[in-house]
Amino acid sequence: MTTQTLTAPGLVLRPLELADAEALYAAHGDAESHQYWSSPAHKNVEETRAYIEETLAIKGAHVWAITESGGAALGRIALFVLREGVGEIGVIMRPEASGRGLASKALDLVLAHGFGPLGLHRVAADIDPDNSSSISLFLRAGFTQEGVLRANWKTHIGVRDSVIMAKLKV
Repeated sequence: MTTQTLTAPGLVLRPLELADAEALYAAHGDAESHQYWSSPAHKNVEETRAYIEETLAIKGAHVWAITESGGAALGRIALFVLREGVGEIGVIMRPEASGRGLASKALDLVLAHGFGPLGLHRVAADIDPDNSSSISLFLRAGFTQEGVLRANWKTHIGVRDSVIMAKLKV
């Protein structure tokens, strides 16, 4: 299934492209924005391009560039269909685009798409317990915390727990 363009007032989610690497390097190359990822901040645009290429190749991946009008990527949001009816979602924003409500609107659009045309009944998120911004974003979108997986990730900042949050189709 192809990734479709999704729109809301002031927001266009368009399929992510390799050409978005330069714009998204602003997020993936920023140590603070990338702190809670499983890997350290990217060293260059080529590393971001390779990461995008790997992400787009994942079976069941629906990946969008978060834009205001279809232009430059201000962030990216991905929904991975893990198995029939179940997805996992993740989002990253460029530092200058954070705090403007774009991630929240993007999350709402992708959830509607997942629970609608994609036929999902559950969407989960795996969040570092210290990532209060992401936890807050998902709580505002109606996710509930289901539990904590202890020592679930070995990352550049050490062995980390995972807060598992999910939202079910209403």
